[in-house]
Amino acid sequence: MRHSFPPSITGRLAAITLLSLSLAGVAGAAMSRGFNRLLDAVVRIDVREIEFTDGAKRITGGVGSGVIISSDGLVLTNAHVVSPQAVEVSITLASLERVNAKLVGWDHWTDLALLRIDLDAIKRRNLTFAAAEFGDSDELFVGQTVFAVGTPHGLTRTVTRGIISNNDRYFEDSRGVNGYETGAFNTWLQTDAAINPGNSGGPLVTEDGKVIGINSRGYIGADNLGFAIPAKVARTVAATLVKSGSVTRSYAGIGFRELQDLEGFYSLSANTGVLVANVDVGSPAAKAGLRAGDVVLTLNGRKMDGRFPEQLPPIQQSIASLPVGSTVRLGVKRGDQVVELGAVTEKLESRVGEEWAFEKWGLTVRKVSRAYARENQLTDETGVVVLGVQPGYPAAEAGLARGDIITKVGSKTIAELAQLKALYGAYEAKPEPQLVEAQRSRRISLYVIKP
Repeated sequence: MRHSFPPSITGRLAAITLLSLSLAGVAGAAMSRGFNRLLDAVVRIDVREIEFTDGAKRITGGVGSGVIISSDGLVLTNAHVVSPQAVEVSITLASLERVNAKLVGWDHWTDLALLRIDLDAIKRRNLTFAAAEFGDSDELFVGQTVFAVGTPHGLTRTVTRGIISNNDRYFEDSRGVNGYETGAFNTWLQTDAAINPGNSGGPLVTEDGKVIGINSRGYIGADNLGFAIPAKVARTVAATLVKSGSVTRSYAGIGFRELQDLEGFYSLSANTGVLVANVDVGSPAAKAGLRAGDVVLTLNGRKMDGRFPEQLPPIQQSIASLPVGSTVRLGVKRGDQVVELGAVTEKLESRVGEEWAFEKWGLTVRKVSRAYARENQLTDETGVVVLGVQPGYPAAEAGLARGDIITKVGSKTIAELAQLKALYGAYEAKPEPQLVEAQRSRRISLYVIKP
């Protein structure tokens, strides 16, 4: 049986249909323009970098993604794609032409790195590229359609589609960027757009091709759980890297934990304060008298609300964004008392210090950093940590092993890695037995490295 509608209704339906088709056409055209520009800005990144492991220096290779963000060839990618250990970086443009690039700056705390394309090569070879535009990551909503663009498993210019699954996801990874810390100062965008190995550093974009995130990682063992650094964070970090090559942050040595479900134990109303989970040994906060179990009510006069995990990164960032040497004034609830404490910040450093290989000894080491010393409750930051030894080489034959902390060679205390490099240089010129003092499980032992 056929149904008919009055002429007035038929006219309205026709108008609605035409309007829908018109809007779809406009949206399609806008998406096409935006995506064409975006696709011309997405690049493949091939990297060769030095790795110090197992007592030797090795060159390893990797593939990642990136996005050009300026007309002068700045490329944003992940810190775990390109690091300061990189010896060769090449960029494959949308035209499939390949050019070299150099590292401008690196920030493992947000898993971001900034490169610059060799513009002389671009001009000499008459190549072109486009620069992507940023969108507003603060305006994203759960369920919004997004696209991940990059080079998964080496498959250049791959686009996957999904939605924003969560626009304020919290996780902190203490060793997430090749052993470096990340995630302490920002929350992440979660998406079900497929992110595979090789997608790292590529853009997460809206339907009109605006970059609203930098893809960073997928959840191992799960389907469709990917995470991206919000564009708001990426733009700020990129601007700082252009100026300084790194991001300087303040450090107080406080580890916070959410207060959810614990307010009753501390006689607090909801949304009041943030719990101190740990205080680093010897840190500014420790020197100021802060203790684990304290509740910080105010920070520099501002009331704290750390009830949920997602609220912790902004609190950490409020300290990190202060100039180094600033006084952080803490209003602290301890038992039934409220006390005022002041901690003078230091420069934030990673636990991962400079690495090097002493190949004739078959020994790779890492400088003990201040953060590593505090984490492992060492008396100071003197010495180098053994990363690995090669079987059959002098260091292994002497009995040194991974995790040992070399503090002296002969009568020379190893305060800096440069000192050990100088001693090794003298050994190369005139090989002689070296008496090495090293700490293992808080015990000091002596080892003899023989030529």
